Amino acid sequence: MAAQLENEKLASLYRLMLKIRFHEEAIKVLFTQGKIGGTTHLCIGQEAVAAGVVAQLRPDDYVSSTHRGHGHMLAKGGELKPMLAEILGRADGYCKGKGGSMHIASIKLGNLGANGIVSGGLPIAVGSALSAQMRGTDQVTVVSFGDGAANEGNTHESMNMASAWKLPVVFLFENNQYAVSTHTSRSMGGTMEKRAAGYDLPFVHVDGMELEAVHFAAEKAIAHARAGNGPYVIQADTYRYEGHYYGDPMIYRSKEEIDSYRAKDPIGRVEKLLVDRSILSESELQKVRAEIQAEVDEAVIFAEASPQPALESMFEDVYTEWQS
Repeated sequence: MAAQLENEKLASLYRLMLKIRFHEEAIKVLFTQGKIGGTTHLCIGQEAVAAGVVAQLRPDDYVSSTHRGHGHMLAKGGELKPMLAEILGRADGYCKGKGGSMHIASIKLGNLGANGIVSGGLPIAVGSALSAQMRGTDQVTVVSFGDGAANEGNTHESMNMASAWKLPVVFLFENNQYAVSTHTSRSMGGTMEKRAAGYDLPFVHVDGMELEAVHFAAEKAIAHARAGNGPYVIQADTYRYEGHYYGDPMIYRSKEEIDSYRAKDPIGRVEKLLVDRSILSESELQKVRAEIQAEVDEAVIFAEASPQPALESMFEDVYTEWQS
């Protein structure tokens, strides 16, 4: 029999997954209203990965994220109000409105940052893990990367160094099938399992849309790294329902393909578990959904009311300052 989460834990992670989903849905509305500058990359469909892996890290552990990193931040303890304020570029955001959608970070929460550079987070994670090793702590760093980043030099160099030095880092390969518009079948030679073996790294392959499978695979990987046994690779196969960026016409994939993955929706699967195990009834599920939606709605109001960063603040929180 497959391992099962305790009832309270399953219900708690369900709430987190809803928070991530409704947060992303709110961003869709704000973006279509022209209230978000630049672009934004949504993780709708990938909630089980953030909830299953990042949410079980300790407060003093670290996560290094990607351009599709809102869910990771919320799973690491991020709050909705400063999250949405940051995405709107407002002063009450986690980075005072300077990071936006792709560069949200909070050192206090152990989030070393989302990253607009594909594979940019992996060397940061290796540095973080080296720091923990040198300081003699048992902190672990989890770094998420996608199928596009899987083919970047940064990824291979990071895995090699982490293996050679037995660093406490978990490489989370979040395979959502597409690097922008190119399917992995057309872009990835070989498999991540074989690549991990090449660097002498333990590897596990899970259904990234099944919360419990992700959770227990991550539990083993995190414990392995924390015990000083070196890095671990998790491949979680998942799917992004939206395009690479919100507004992407998605002409490179069919409606039938998207619908086939929506039929395996990670939140719907958790709801079924909650009902089948008599943890929550259908009416209780609806109550939880309404509560989380109200929290998100309140955060949107807060974010929209947050002031724009002051002009002079452009010289704050930077490494160097230009002087005339």
